[in-house]
This record gives sequence, structure tokens and C-alpha cells, in this order.
Amino acid sequence: GVHGAWLTEELARHGYDISPGTLYPTLHRLEADGLLTSQQQVVDGRTRRVYRATIAGKKALAEDRNALAELAREVLGEQ
Repeated sequence: GVHGAWLTEELARHGYDISPGTLYPTLHRLEADGLLTSQQQVVDGRTRRVYRATIAGKKALAEDRNALAELAREVLGEQ
């Protein structure tokens, strides 16, 4: 699983500047929608909420990846 602070840092390394005020409501909504689960864990000596994708979340991610790949093929004119 991942916690919000790690996710913020990882996104920043990939060029995405996402504030905690954007990230945490998104994580909470994904959890409410059944795409993530979370639990409190001690990580590096600190209590963190650790998130994991549910089966439904993994399925939704796979579907979105396929849709994005299809869009890229159409836009780039590849078969």
C-alpha cells in the first residue's frame, strides 16, 4: 500500500504538483466509491493511513489503461 505523503512525493518526481488539499479528497472519494481501502499503520515511526486498490479498483485501472491506450493509438494513427 501507499500513504498520501509518499504518493505526493512520487507524483512530484514525475512532474505533477498535487497539493494535499487535492490529493486527500480524491483518495477519500475513491475509497467511498469502493476503489480503494485504507487502514492506519505505523510507517517510518509515524502513523499513516495506507491505501490499497480493491479488486474493483484494479479492474477500473485496467479498463482506464486500455481506454487510454486505444485513444493514443487513434490519435497517433497506429493500429
